[in-house]
Formats: sequence, C-alpha cells, structure tokens
Amino acid sequence: MWKDRLKEIIYLLENSNVNEIEASFWGRRYRVVKNPAIITGRTTAVSTDHEGTIDESKPIKTVHTKTVTESNNHNKILSPMPGTFYMASSPENPNYINIGDTVTKGDTLCIIEAMKIMNEIEAEKGGIIKTVLVDNGQPVEYNQPLFELE
Repeated sequence: MWKDRLKEIIYLLENSNVNEIEASFWGRRYRVVKNPAIITGRTTAVSTDHEGTIDESKPIKTVHTKTVTESNNHNKILSPMPGTFYMASSPENPNYINIGDTVTKGDTLCIIEAMKIMNEIEAEKGGIIKTVLVDNGQPVEYNQPLFELE
C-alpha cells in the first residue's frame, strides 16, 4: 500500500514544476527530489534499515558533478521534455528531417510523445543536420541532445 502512495508522489513530482516533495505516512518519512543539489563537502548519509530507524553515522564520499550546459552543447538541439522520440508522425510517413538537411528556425524536427500526447519539436536555430543522436522510438530525458548541427 505504501509503495502505491510513493509511486503517486513520484508521478506528481515528474509532472510538475516542483523540484522536491517530502511526505510522511504509515510511520515512514519520504523525500523525493527531481534534481538533487550538488554536494561539495563532507556530509553524513541518512539511511534507514528495515525497521525504519535512521543511521546518520555513515560518512559518504564527496560528489562533484559537471554542469551539462557547457560550450560543447551550442551546436546541439536538446530535448525540451522527457518522452519517446519519433522521427516521423507515423511509421508510414517520411522523416521530418534527415542527415544533411538544412533546417531553419521553426522547422519541425521530430515528435516527442509524453503522456500519450504527441509534441512536435521545432528548431530553435538554423543549420545543417550533422548527426541524429537518438534512435527512433527510444526514450529521451530532459535536456538530452537529439541532433547535432553544423
């Protein structure tokens, strides 16, 4: 039963602008974070055992992460949402674009299906399609590179 409630919390978090949800039910406390903060110093881990007690004595390693928005993404078209990537509106139709095609701002590049809604993704800038970085029908994440432009 508590697993269903936890799934509901995760679903709400994924489909909202909220970054973090904390809830307490059935004697357990849950904290779900969409984009965790970067940990730069020594801290302690909070872990629970099977009885639900908290052990704060275990140290964890320092975590250093790199920001994705570096200069190497300036020629890439990124996914504006998570979902399933499609190159055409249906399997019978031709792809919106192919490698070597010239695109201008506003051209439809692909479709990302999210929650049974087909979202047409348009080019935010012009250029020539150098590489398609995702396979047709593959799930994509937010800010995942989809295309590389020249």
